Amino acid sequence: MCSHYEAVNKPERLKQAFQVAMPEGAKADVWPGYTGLFIRRPKEPPQEEGVAPWREAMVGSFGLIPHWAKDTTVCKRTYNARSETVATKPSYRDAWRLGRRCIIPAEAFYEPDWRSGRAVPTRIARSDGQPMGIAGIWTGWRAPDGTIIRSMSMLTVNADEHPLMRNFHRQEDEKRMVVILEETDYDSWLDERNAEPRTLLKQFDPARLTASV
Repeated sequence: MCSHYEAVNKPERLKQAFQVAMPEGAKADVWPGYTGLFIRRPKEPPQEEGVAPWREAMVGSFGLIPHWAKDTTVCKRTYNARSETVATKPSYRDAWRLGRRCIIPAEAFYEPDWRSGRAVPTRIARSDGQPMGIAGIWTGWRAPDGTIIRSMSMLTVNADEHPLMRNFHRQEDEKRMVVILEETDYDSWLDERNAEPRTLLKQFDPARLTASV
């Protein structure tokens, strides 16, 4: 499970990797409740030169805030959604049903390595140096003052047998990892007409990841 990640924070790198313009207000170092970036299908095509008209970068809280939440504190518990239950769990099912899928651009994410008997924060990134496009879901929540607050959650899959990701978290815990999408799958994931998005929810090749302390 991922509660801490480095967002892509350079506009030129974001545009090159994801063909979107950098919005204002996102943090580079992101924890639950912090404002991060996510990419979705836009309601209206962006007009900026050099960006894809079918993608839009937004800012939102890391940790999904469902429409029925009384306040934003729920985001401390909803930053990761299990792919096995995302369609049925109350916190996530409306976003999934409505096809509100997104991509969360990240340079790296962190997991605790407990093999020494204590938690050692470990940075996990793509070995080719390219940003990650992490599969997510997003939604909007209306605050008491009428403001719409957007939020997102990363999707995870089981990683008990993953050669790299099985090394993280406590020994007795189930091993999980975020879904890192292939670049060729970005548009398919974002397309609400895709009737089989679950086929994209899978482990990422361990040979293409690197871990460092």
